[in-house]
Amino acid sequence: MMEHTHVSLAHGNGGRFMRELIDEIFVRHLANEWLDTRVDAARIVLEAGVDVLVTTDGFTVEPLEFPGGDIGSLAVHGTVNDLSVAGAVPRYLTVNAFIEEGLPIDQLDRLVASLGAAARAQEVAVVAGDTKVVGRGEGGGLYLTTTGIGTRDRSIHLGMSHIQPADRILVSGPLGDHGAAVMLAREQFGLRGDLKSDCAPVAGITRRLTQVPGLRFMRDPTRGGLASVMHEIVHGTGLAVRLFDDAIPVRDSVRSVCEMLGYDPLYLACEGRVVAVVAEQSADEALAALRGESDGAHAAIVGSVERDTPRVIVVTELGGERLLEELEDSPLPRIC
Repeated sequence: MMEHTHVSLAHGNGGRFMRELIDEIFVRHLANEWLDTRVDAARIVLEAGVDVLVTTDGFTVEPLEFPGGDIGSLAVHGTVNDLSVAGAVPRYLTVNAFIEEGLPIDQLDRLVASLGAAARAQEVAVVAGDTKVVGRGEGGGLYLTTTGIGTRDRSIHLGMSHIQPADRILVSGPLGDHGAAVMLAREQFGLRGDLKSDCAPVAGITRRLTQVPGLRFMRDPTRGGLASVMHEIVHGTGLAVRLFDDAIPVRDSVRSVCEMLGYDPLYLACEGRVVAVVAEQSADEALAALRGESDGAHAAIVGSVERDTPRVIVVTELGGERLLEELEDSPLPRIC
């Protein structure tokens, strides 16, 4: 076992302490048939006749541990979810860890254990990685960067280019849970609550949706929330989006936090939700597929795509309309 209780700069100098850190923390929790820390490049085997999809991501969440998750599970879910909403089956991950001097070893052990457990639960192998140690005060405890590799059946065709007027927009569950839970966990607003992040894999959801004829597009609404995904669609298609406020699922507790702090839940990050665009005639089938998931009771059809001036319109509960502006400020830094 390691003889240190906190990370020091020596753990990043390429010597014995770095090898100890890698072997006793990372290899112990992430070991699999593909991971070999003695080589500079990992060999992986992919299936013939499929498309290979690659994604990369970075994670700087504060605090490192929050109700419903931590930076370790978040790094896995955030990466595999990007592959899943592209219609791929996640296969492999690489992980780079930027560790701040002074981080308690037992906390690092918990976070890497969580990362390993999340990867195993999704049958994803961590095949390569790297560690760097930065000086005290030069980082946020722990930053993680990942690369994800997945495979997708060549019969699956998704993307904004497939979106058409009259298509329907669906969400797989309540919005804003992650953003609100992390805000409360920071304890900088004098508020407390029992909110939990929705940090979770979405592969089950996306597998169901890819069986629905007329599926056009999927996205996980992380930074910038639902609002930012809608603006991506507007910019990518030249069409308009109309949302119905009373159809959008948001927990009362999330609304309360947002009202007190002046946030709009439509901009809050989610880490376990899917936004989907489907053909009008397939909307009910897609909704049934979403509600067939164990946590899909709050899935909903929340809007439509229209041939109109490119903009995002929200129809209020009273029947009025408001423009949903594109996010410019960053009200919640280090949210994921």
